[in-house]
Amino acid sequence: MTAAHPPQGHSGTITHPPTVVIPGNHDGVHLGHQKLLQQAQAMAAKLGCNHHTALFFDPHPAAVLRPDRAPLPLTTTPRRKQLLLAAGANNAVALTFDHTFAKQSPEGFVEHYLLQTHRAQGIVVGPDFRFGKQRAGNHETLATMAPKLGFEVRTIAPLEVQGARISSSRVRTALSLGDLNTVHACLGRHHDFEGTVIKGQQRGRTIGFPTANLELPTLQLPKNGVYALWVRIDPSPEQFGSVTEILPGVMNIGTRPTVTAGQPAEPSVEVHLLDFEGDLYGKTLRVAPTHRLRDEQKFPGLDALKAQIYADAQQAKSLLSQTPETEKAVNLKWM
Repeated sequence: MTAAHPPQGHSGTITHPPTVVIPGNHDGVHLGHQKLLQQAQAMAAKLGCNHHTALFFDPHPAAVLRPDRAPLPLTTTPRRKQLLLAAGANNAVALTFDHTFAKQSPEGFVEHYLLQTHRAQGIVVGPDFRFGKQRAGNHETLATMAPKLGFEVRTIAPLEVQGARISSSRVRTALSLGDLNTVHACLGRHHDFEGTVIKGQQRGRTIGFPTANLELPTLQLPKNGVYALWVRIDPSPEQFGSVTEILPGVMNIGTRPTVTAGQPAEPSVEVHLLDFEGDLYGKTLRVAPTHRLRDEQKFPGLDALKAQIYADAQQAKSLLSQTPETEKAVNLKWM
């Protein structure tokens, strides 16, 4: 891995501003991560540098060191950067994690990446942050190094909701169970993911419910089933907070057992936008499930399936229409 060097101006002087660094995986950017960012803002103001940078590893270290046990990510790398910036970070940087990176000492990581490259005046971490070869470095390592190398360090206690600690793994588990209430409580917003609309078998059109089939990156998805959700078409960072561009919809995640009998069934994600007409092929949809409506099930025929999809659409429309504008603004500003 090529060593990174601090940015320099024409005179050779360092131009990267002094900063408070928040290193970690930050997968999902849950409320615990947001608390770290808030504390970093306060530390930056105290130190007079007024700049804070979130660093995260890409891919997840477990994907390199223990690929058979690596967790599915909650967010893609670009989306994680967007969420960190939306949560208040001045900068979000992905550090490429490979076997060479994994061999560096904890001291080498701090001195090179945090102090030299990012000119860290302060470092904010959670109690479980580990770094360096064999994960030997932790918040105590940072506290020992701080007075010698001239930076401040602050370890932030984890947050709890519903009587349990917030963590990325807890969000993954809740998603796998279809427990959107816990997901929302941990994130402070609706979880979202995005994919590109591709051509499917177009069966939905024949029964009056055209669906957008999404091609997705490898992510932790909600449990198979039917969901009410909000959708943004071709999202961009400039749209954060723009509720008027959010569209209601209903989504099926699963193997479509009614129409794939006797065929190999590959999991799919299909989205039907309510009261929408238009061509979505090739567009990106960012979807945020808000309510789990039911499990996926096999119906005796297309008429029964059509009737249930109609009922699902009506239920989704009712649930989404009841969302107060204030709640919508808070939860959907991240989309």
